[in-house]
Amino acid sequence: MFTADGTPSDDDARENGPTLGDERTTLVESLRCQRLTLEMKCAGLDAEAMARRSVEPSTMSLLGLVRHLAEVERATFRVLMSGQDVPRLFCSDTDRDGDFDGAVADPQVVAEAWDAWRTEVDFATRFVAEARSLDITGDDPLNLHGSGGGPMSLRVVLVGLIEEYARHMGHADLLRERIDGRMGQ
Repeated sequence: MFTADGTPSDDDARENGPTLGDERTTLVESLRCQRLTLEMKCAGLDAEAMARRSVEPSTMSLLGLVRHLAEVERATFRVLMSGQDVPRLFCSDTDRDGDFDGAVADPQVVAEAWDAWRTEVDFATRFVAEARSLDITGDDPLNLHGSGGGPMSLRVVLVGLIEEYARHMGHADLLRERIDGRMGQ
């Protein structure tokens, strides 16, 4: 997928996936591709580049996006769908934007963000693979996930997560272009 210097190779792991799948296969593949895009947009960057902000007053950075999407994965699959009572990773009641605010140019912060994101993606991947159907539901009583304050099916959750990633991959395109001029991919 990438050469040693972080530039894209001719192999794109997002291509040649299943094209004739059922609904679950289609949703899972779409989400997999969005997740791979995040990794591709960040490939080959050091901590300083990962933490580079877009434009004032925004705190958005690629590192912030990794941290934010780790939070989203956790809130979606551990809390909403699994009903786990787990703390947030980077945000709190007193720092609701901790995912972006705490995205500083420190290699350890970058490594921790990727570890958290990969842990949450692994949990989500297992959860979806083991779910008996896309009709299982999680409860969203506080309307944190756009349910209107009630149950949400795994189907709707997957579509929402794909939308979340797709929206942020547009941001990632612009952030990466600002860092080193790399476009597309």
